[in-house]
Amino acid sequence: MPGGKLVVADLEVEDGLLRSPRISGDFFLEPDEALEAINAALDGLPAALEAHEIAARVERGLPPGTVMLGLSAEAVGIAVRRAVAHASDWHDHEWRLIHEGPQEPVLHMALDQVLAEEVAAGRRPPTLRIWEWASPAVIIGSFQSLRNEVDAAGAVRHGVSVVRRISGGGAMFVEPGNTITYSLYVPESLVAGMSFAESYAFLDDWVLGALGELGVRAWYQPLNDIASDQGKIGGAAQKRLAAGAVLHHVTMSYDIDAAKMLDVLRIGKEKLSGKGIASAKKRVDPLRRQTGLAREEIIERMVGHFRGRYGLVGDGVAEGELRRAEKLVAEKFDTREWTARVP
Repeated sequence: MPGGKLVVADLEVEDGLLRSPRISGDFFLEPDEALEAINAALDGLPAALEAHEIAARVERGLPPGTVMLGLSAEAVGIAVRRAVAHASDWHDHEWRLIHEGPQEPVLHMALDQVLAEEVAAGRRPPTLRIWEWASPAVIIGSFQSLRNEVDAAGAVRHGVSVVRRISGGGAMFVEPGNTITYSLYVPESLVAGMSFAESYAFLDDWVLGALGELGVRAWYQPLNDIASDQGKIGGAAQKRLAAGAVLHHVTMSYDIDAAKMLDVLRIGKEKLSGKGIASAKKRVDPLRRQTGLAREEIIERMVGHFRGRYGLVGDGVAEGELRRAEKLVAEKFDTREWTARVP
């Protein structure tokens, strides 16, 4: 359970119904009989129920005054759904790390698609990729309107390219050295049984732990933000491929040129309602100020935290993957048809 404890569901499925359910874990639960009440509430439920429906049945079956710490009815529902779906765990996979030199924004977009497809096809193990930017850019979400999000004149004035990614969500303003961006390419089995919203919290949990080790009290804020006491740190976006993989990427602000951002992004001006640069800096609070550490050290500590939790083997983009990505740049990501597909 993100931010909580381990919740385990052991069960059988017979004739489409849950049988002999046993919930366990390192959570805290009072009174003792609440555990048997949870098991009783699960027994006989249709195995096809969604997590929130299971949680509602569990909630109704709890004794009055039940106290849960590191556990919730929702967590039980998710654990049951993942058991039924035969979900995999982080430790079931051999994780690879890609952290290469700066690349142009449009190539990053293509690499995201290619590496996710490689994981879906089983040709690449689940992978963590740290991005390095060769030039400033605005990255708009798959469904955003180009003219509504970007001030074209401001982008030209500041030499900022505009690219569209394959995932949804909002626009990001990035400059080399000012952001920390990473992608996770994972098999669908890792988030099996989870809704989109639940998988965001699940896939972001490791980075919250890494930030905590850096002295930053951060949390997941639905739907897709990483927030702190001092303001928003970053945002996540996700794309699920029909072939069976999930692309989950996050951009966190290490530093910020708020004046330039507001000159390039229209949405920034609307969200801030004319409150100006000071409000922009307050709304997005960079990691540089919160940690006092160099960007490279923060990345190194993040990677070390991931390695300590799940293991991580150094890797690189294969020649064939790079060639496919370059082909996608020419045929898709660097074309007006793609960038302005929502004008």
